[in-house]
Amino acid sequence: MGAGFVVGVLGGLVIAHAAYSTIHYRGLLKITEEEFSGPPMNVVLELVAGLALCTYAALTVPGRFLSINLDSDENRTVSLPANLDFMIFNHRGKLFPLETDLKLKH
Repeated sequence: MGAGFVVGVLGGLVIAHAAYSTIHYRGLLKITEEEFSGPPMNVVLELVAGLALCTYAALTVPGRFLSINLDSDENRTVSLPANLDFMIFNHRGKLFPLETDLKLKH
């Protein structure tokens, strides 16, 4: 486990705690019979911190980008026929009838 993965898990836990805090806050408002106007500021700050931690983890965990080698055998393309007018594709459209005799009811 790298540091980025641990930061991502920590960010997820911070977001989960913010959700729990909001649910708890709404429960307290129901007891005091007040109206919910939005989450408290500390919950909003927790969400922003959790988002920042998760974003950092998402950018660092996957690793480095590798370059694409244009001359490798894995990047070969399939040659297409010279006349592209008569290419046939199999798709789900052949399941529908060609002629529809549906009339609109007025």
